[in-house]
Amino acid sequence: MFDQFNKAILRLLQRDGALTQREIAEKVNLSANACWNRIQALKRDGVILGQTMRLDRDKLGLGLVVFVMVRTRHHSMDWLTEFRRHVSSIPEVIDFYRIGGDYDYLLKVVAEDMAGYDAVYRRLISGVELDSVTSYFAMEAIEEQRPFPIA
Repeated sequence: MFDQFNKAILRLLQRDGALTQREIAEKVNLSANACWNRIQALKRDGVILGQTMRLDRDKLGLGLVVFVMVRTRHHSMDWLTEFRRHVSSIPEVIDFYRIGGDYDYLLKVVAEDMAGYDAVYRRLISGVELDSVTSYFAMEAIEEQRPFPIA
């Protein structure tokens, strides 16, 4: 499934999802039909999950990035289901992980400014009982939304 052609196709699509199948085929040295079949198979197999565009946060007025660490005393499935529903309803949370270590969850939040983040924080803590919430404010995005390393 992941031969050199599929890997090359995936590397190209990660960098520019707007490439045409013909452009991809030329770059990976396949016929347009063979390239199309491979892309369709990758979609069918769930390797390609969709197509999105990368946007410039700053130009959209979302200059503040906050990494939020959450600790809880609750570990039941009911609580987890409610917490996931609650966090997923907050559009400013763009990444959401259950993690191991001193904290239980990691959220990546984007906001216009500190007042915008404060509104997100208040919404976050109002929905479910949490033990602690710690926020880390990004000073600079050195690299963001890097492609997966497909060897």
